Amino acid sequence: MAISIAHLGPPGTYTEAAAIACLDWLKQETGQDAILCPYPSIGQTLEAVASKEAQMAVVPMENSIEGSVTMTLDNLWQLDTLRIQRALVMPIFHALLSRAEDWEAIRVVYSHPQALAQCQKWLDNFLPKAQPIALNSTTEALQYLDGDPTIAAISSQQAAQLHHLPILACPINDYPDNCTRFLLLSLTPSPGGAYTSLAFSVGANQPGALVTPLQIFAKRSINLSRIESRPTKRSLGEYLFFIDLEADARGASMQSALVELADHTETLKIFGSYDVLSI
Repeated sequence: MAISIAHLGPPGTYTEAAAIACLDWLKQETGQDAILCPYPSIGQTLEAVASKEAQMAVVPMENSIEGSVTMTLDNLWQLDTLRIQRALVMPIFHALLSRAEDWEAIRVVYSHPQALAQCQKWLDNFLPKAQPIALNSTTEALQYLDGDPTIAAISSQQAAQLHHLPILACPINDYPDNCTRFLLLSLTPSPGGAYTSLAFSVGANQPGALVTPLQIFAKRSINLSRIESRPTKRSLGEYLFFIDLEADARGASMQSALVELADHTETLKIFGSYDVLSI
């Protein structure tokens, strides 16, 4: 029976491309077939796995230009039964798609908020009169391009081919080394690997509240590769902290660190240990 993989849709998104790479990896590693199930938002994609509507999910986690995808972080905290199976790093090349014959005619540019931000300087230089409008994905607006030459969309070259749309410019991202880290998640325990992701909240907003948890890893020479804060949504100035560590949670040093960390945090959630795939 094929495994169902939920991902941010519709077809042609970068997340779909990441999901296809995960599908190929699963086939190679386990011999199992998989089917892709697109969802209109990151929240619905992850909820599909949490509710057992799908068996796995692929979502964007972090971009090298714009940083973390906050919708993914917030949902990971709320849907704390999800576990990371693998991470995948994929290069991103944005393209401007439109039926416009003259760039001066373009008045609106649609795309995902991350894509718009990653191309902001290019848009300011080449389409200064165009209004950027954020949507749930990089492909949501493509259905409207055929009927209106005054609109454009930032999407992938694959999406342009899929929808038979002309590419006016590519790549248009502001920085050439643009890549995104995606996560493959499921309800099964993580397999272990070189990286561990976790999040925690601290009980009181007081001096040293964050320093103490971080020192737990520093004194064991466990390297932090990323730290990100998100509001708790309870009170202004209260934060959750998301951390990536270069260590396997099953190791003795990490085990003792996590036991100590639990004593210095209000809530601790471990999303799993995993390896990173590169394509």
